[in-house]
Amino acid sequence: MLISGRGSNLVAILDGIAAGALEAEVALVISNEPAADGLRAARDRGVETLALDHRASPDRESHDRLMAEALETHAVGLVCLAGYMRVLTPWFVRRFRGRILNIHPSLLPAFPGHDAHRAALEHGVKVSGCTVHFVDEGIDSGPILLQAAVPIDEGDDPASLAARILQHEHRIYLEAIRIVLSGGYRIEGRRVRIFPAGS
Repeated sequence: MLISGRGSNLVAILDGIAAGALEAEVALVISNEPAADGLRAARDRGVETLALDHRASPDRESHDRLMAEALETHAVGLVCLAGYMRVLTPWFVRRFRGRILNIHPSLLPAFPGHDAHRAALEHGVKVSGCTVHFVDEGIDSGPILLQAAVPIDEGDDPASLAARILQHEHRIYLEAIRIVLSGGYRIEGRRVRIFPAGS
């Protein structure tokens, strides 16, 4: 898993695995920010971590190559972005094509990139939410796997909206990972078809 900060989605996934809600193993957590709280949370749960400060690399691809080497050394089959705040290079995306998931706090394709909660409020939309998607070379533009809708309340600010959406992020990210690991899906162009369990 790749993180940059507190790692709340990481913690939710690790706790879901521990509770038996997901049959998986997190082999490695990498952060581009050495002081990220998520690294400590992962270590506290017995997961190996690696801090790779992006500022120590001469360019983005050099940093991504270091991450790829570590992930492949640990035989990682699925790369999950959980609050990873850097855009992956085309080289990295090609290397792990179809094996990178991200969760974004809006109903994509609306409001990609940073500050999605503020953008939703400024545009006056009545419903926001979150999206789990496969990562491609664009910004939050890959095929959509799962979404959850969250109504916007009249008194919402970015923080209150983010808090309500985060609860749904934790739920659908766990489910999305389960779908991918089970192989119960197929990507057809921009569409992801999900098959019922046991089909």
